Amino acid sequence: MRRPLLIIDGDSFAHRAYHALPKTIRRRGNKGGGAIVGFANFLLRFCEAEKPRAVLVGWDTLDAPTYRHTALPEHQSGREFDDELVDQLDVLPEFVTACGFASAKANGYEADDFLAAAVAREECRGGTCIAASGDRDAYQLASDRTTIVQPVRAGELARIGPAKVRERYGVSPSQVPDFIALRGDSSDRIPGARIATMDKRAPLPRLRNQKPTWGKASALARSWDLKNLAERLASLATK
Repeated sequence: MRRPLLIIDGDSFAHRAYHALPKTIRRRGNKGGGAIVGFANFLLRFCEAEKPRAVLVGWDTLDAPTYRHTALPEHQSGREFDDELVDQLDVLPEFVTACGFASAKANGYEADDFLAAAVAREECRGGTCIAASGDRDAYQLASDRTTIVQPVRAGELARIGPAKVRERYGVSPSQVPDFIALRGDSSDRIPGARIATMDKRAPLPRLRNQKPTWGKASALARSWDLKNLAERLASLATK
């Protein structure tokens, strides 16, 4: 059976990890480490559960506007991120690369857009996808070939396909952007405007089959003084 492509909204899970784990988790230089450790926990959990052929993590570019900001200046307005979170967001792509996986980040695009572009490419070549995101905008990607994986409560993960989208929203996945446009989305400061459609033109790296390089990731975590994470990764490298 062909293994799926795993596509992760990096910012979504980094934010979730940062706010869920204690700020006492520190890395070298007394810098924050909670978002890194928490994101790594999600990444390892997804890899263990899905056994993907490759992993792509999409990232926002915080200091560059997208078409959404041009269409609606209020998009995501009022959001302020702690310096420690921004610092960890800056280094997390390095961690993903050390794991042997791919990252996608470019001016003018958000993490959502890379998810959409990767799903479109993989489905076109006959593959299947697991799209991991805490954002319900991702429901528009659900199809017979793509399943949305979303954290809910107490560490539980929900698996969302087209039937679940229709059950929850009463619309098909392709209609999710219209639904959000009519309803609005308070989390993104969208009062009711059509900017929820993901941009499938986002630039992607090549996504050939990958083999995790847990040893390299362990060495990077150790250099950051994240010893528990380093030991966990090192144990994976020996399997």
